[in-house]
Amino acid sequence: MLFNSLPFAYFFLLLFPVYWLLPRKPQNWLLLGAGYYFYSCWDPRFLSLLILSTVMDYFCGIMVDRIDEPKKRKGFVCLSMILNLGMLGYFKYFNFFAESLQLALERAGIHVPLGHLEVVLPIGISFYTFQSMSYVIDVYRKDIPPTKNFIEFAAFVSFFPHLVAGPIMRPTTLLPQIQSKRVFNLNQIYEGCYLIFWGLTKKVVLADNLSPIVKELFGRWETIDGGLAMLAIYAFAFQIYCDFSGYTDAARGIAKCLGFELTLNFNLPYFATSPQDFWSRWHISLSSWLRDYLYIPLGGNRGGRWLLYRNLMLTMIIGGLWHGAAWTFIIWGAYQGVLLVGHRLLKPALEKIASKDPMEQVWWKAICIFVTFHLVCLGWLIFASTSLSQVGGMLYAIYKRPAIPEASYLLQVLVIVLPLCLVQLAQFLSKDLNIISRTPWYVRSVFYTLCFYAFVLGGNFKGSHFIYFQF
Repeated sequence: MLFNSLPFAYFFLLLFPVYWLLPRKPQNWLLLGAGYYFYSCWDPRFLSLLILSTVMDYFCGIMVDRIDEPKKRKGFVCLSMILNLGMLGYFKYFNFFAESLQLALERAGIHVPLGHLEVVLPIGISFYTFQSMSYVIDVYRKDIPPTKNFIEFAAFVSFFPHLVAGPIMRPTTLLPQIQSKRVFNLNQIYEGCYLIFWGLTKKVVLADNLSPIVKELFGRWETIDGGLAMLAIYAFAFQIYCDFSGYTDAARGIAKCLGFELTLNFNLPYFATSPQDFWSRWHISLSSWLRDYLYIPLGGNRGGRWLLYRNLMLTMIIGGLWHGAAWTFIIWGAYQGVLLVGHRLLKPALEKIASKDPMEQVWWKAICIFVTFHLVCLGWLIFASTSLSQVGGMLYAIYKRPAIPEASYLLQVLVIVLPLCLVQLAQFLSKDLNIISRTPWYVRSVFYTLCFYAFVLGGNFKGSHFIYFQF
């Protein structure tokens, strides 16, 4: 069931009034049932995996809290990790590693046929396994007491607004909201409706209209010139941003309408001034998860400069692998690690270059944003490509066959992207992501009217999947 579909609209319009007529405990039962129904609409067979992960981590959390012996406590944490990462590895990574190993053996002259699993990747498995597993880890760290109420925990894991594509919610943030009474608040619902509307506009008007352009240009990468190759990369950069941030905006809006606050997942990432700044603005819930559950346990910035660089590289490579079972994702993660390490190495020199003059600081910041955006776009080329040959071919076209993009393609992309850039520029300059909702009523009226007509006249209502569903 997609947010950008009529079945979901009917589902939510039916759920909303019933939910607010119930007291808290029946609300949680309803949320649990709604989450399971929402997930089973994709494929009811995989609902058992969600339930298995929930039951196992519920009991692991209780046992970790009850036991005082350190080895036994760690044993239950390991059990949770083995189950969750085992499911993730079986469904998402087995074929990739088996095929990679077989290819490596064949190149060494060893022919060993390895099995291939005919399995479908369960939607959202990368998100809910990380969320459920982090609960046990947080209980082990004594960051949160374990819940004895299974319904509350199950509703936390299966909370449908963010279940299949995030943001990845921490138990310390979402579980207390599940356990507390929600109060009907018209302002919160108004904010939620705005987020839903804006998120779906970014998806069906911007991302889904950029998608066919990106698909066509990447599909004929061997014949396009450098101008179209650059345009394809720019178009994908805005497509993936509008698609993913559109989903999380809608998820946050739906949650607000139900009395919940989900974490901010995007904060104007293309206005980042450095690779480190970018990862504090892009997919914030995953970045912070990797930092707290991987980078810091590896040692973080403790232990010297080279260990710091190693930890950054490992974290980003694993983050790349989390996105998909392909070498392009691993290389993309390694590339992001190189950017982070390189920025740390260059930071002292960059700070010396930066001027103290206010006007020069503005220009320096603009240059940093421009350079960072293009470094990110180079990463998106790796991310979007199906092979390293495609990456090399498009870079070769940019280098050897530079050209101004065809007017028809350029105009399409500009018409789609420029309105978004204007809104984001206003948000950036005002330092207020909610600036639209704070403007006078007549300004909001014009903005909503323009979005409505763009939605109705230019929206793609074919019910296309969100990009991050594949992860």
